[in-house]
Amino acid sequence: MRLLALIAASLFSGPALAQGTYSTVWEPVCTLGANAQAGCEDIRAREILDASTAPWRAIGRVNFASQSQRSHCTGVLVSERHVLTAAHCLYNGARKRWIPPASMRFAAGYQRGEYSEFSFVEDYRLAPDQGQDGAFDNRANRDWAVLTLQDPIGQKVGYLPLVKPEAQPTFVAGYPGLRPHVLSRTPECVHRPLTKDVLRAICPVMMGDSGAPLLVQTETGLAVAGILSRIAPTPQGIDAMFLSVDLFAVTAQ
Repeated sequence: MRLLALIAASLFSGPALAQGTYSTVWEPVCTLGANAQAGCEDIRAREILDASTAPWRAIGRVNFASQSQRSHCTGVLVSERHVLTAAHCLYNGARKRWIPPASMRFAAGYQRGEYSEFSFVEDYRLAPDQGQDGAFDNRANRDWAVLTLQDPIGQKVGYLPLVKPEAQPTFVAGYPGLRPHVLSRTPECVHRPLTKDVLRAICPVMMGDSGAPLLVQTETGLAVAGILSRIAPTPQGIDAMFLSVDLFAVTAQ
C-alpha cells in the first residue's frame, strides 16, 4: 500500500512554536536541517511490537481505498465496535469531501499484510461542530473521529480504556510511513498541556501515525490518554499535538 497521501494541508489555528507550525503536512519530518535523514532516525529506532498479541492487537490500521486514493492512518479500539482516530484522516482535501464509511476498513493487530481481526466501517461520528456544510474544520479540538465497526471485533482482540492525561509517562504506538506494515512504539514522550483539551510532546511520529493513541501504563494495563492529531517539525525533534480523551470520552462509550 502506498504511504499516506496528504489528506489535509490545514494549519493549526492556535499559537505556533518558535521553530515550527503545527500542521498535517508530514513530509518535513525527514528533511529537518542539513541532514536529510535527521528527522527519521528516531522513527526508525522505534521498537517493533508483536501486533498479534494483547494488548497491542487492539491497535490497528484504518485503511482507505478508492479509485484515486489508497492510504492509512492508525486507530485504536476503545469498545467492542468503536475505534478512535483523527478526523483529518477521513477528509479528502483534494476533492473537498469526507470519505464515505463504505471506503474504510479497520485491521486490528495488522502486521506485514496479516491481521488479528478485520471489519468494515459502518459509520463514524465527528466533533459536534466538525464537518458542517461538508467542510473540514481545522481547529485543533475538532480533529477526532469515532468509527463504528460493522463487527464487534473488540470482543476477540480486546480494547483499551480511556484515562484522563495526568503527569504520568506516555508513549505512542502506531504505523509510521517509514514502516507502514509493522506496529512500533516510541520511547517515553513527556506531554504537557497546550490548551485545556490539547497536549503536546516531543515525540518521534510522522505520517501514518495520525490518529495513534497516546498510551499510559496503569495498574490494570494500557489505557488511552489521547490521540495524535498533527506535528510541528523543529530542530529539537517532532513536536506532536495530541487531543485529550476529555474531548470524546462520552462519544466513545
